[in-house]
Amino acid sequence: MKYRARVSYDGTDFYGFQRQARHRTVQGELEKAIEKVFGVDGRVVVHGAGRTDTGVHATGQIIAFEAPENWSHEIARLQKAINVTLPFDVAVSDVAECEDRFSPRFSAVSRTYEYSVLVLTAERRPIGRLYEWQVDKMPDTQLMNDLAGQWVGKHDFAAFGSATVGEETVREVMQAHWTELPPDRNQDLRLTFRIEANAFLFRMVRRMVMTLMRVGLGKQDVVEVNRMMIDSQGTGATGAAPACGLCLVNVRY
Repeated sequence: MKYRARVSYDGTDFYGFQRQARHRTVQGELEKAIEKVFGVDGRVVVHGAGRTDTGVHATGQIIAFEAPENWSHEIARLQKAINVTLPFDVAVSDVAECEDRFSPRFSAVSRTYEYSVLVLTAERRPIGRLYEWQVDKMPDTQLMNDLAGQWVGKHDFAAFGSATVGEETVREVMQAHWTELPPDRNQDLRLTFRIEANAFLFRMVRRMVMTLMRVGLGKQDVVEVNRMMIDSQGTGATGAAPACGLCLVNVRY
């Protein structure tokens, strides 16, 4: 029997989603928990829709796994059993049976990420630093949205990331825009960058955010960015926004 589920996790203490022999990963914790529930060892492989990087969070990661034997109870009990076994920073929801041919990665139509930026008016906020990029200057969001809007559609995004060996670097972006949220009680302003695409290159979103912020703060020219996009063999984007602000929020099928 094959199952799918939605996974949320706090990526702070993980070396990304993908299993690694010497580091704690989301995939590794999921496999250990599911194996414990079914009473097997080394027989469960969890596949994910996106290989989030070290420190990146998720509220909408999708996984699938083959159960080593049929679950004889309600699926709700399977979901509860997995969650009881998982560590505190990972949880599953929407557990359901799925077709054998379903692939979280290859069946996906698009993935959506959100990046959070907090513009401080006074002192830094130590607690929030794990889930947002804290900056001390307000960027020009209109300029940033004008540039992000140019990335909607099919383009070669080699300037912002690398592909798996043998894959091309062309991706289709469905939406890319910044939203300003009202000031909180400390008068700090939160910005959210939302981007949806059929797939992403390695560190593509974080490099896009860094570039957009530089443009919004007047540290990089739009013409330079456009030239960088055209010249895929030239120098690409440098630097990446901190991983803590990035979250995989949805996968569409």
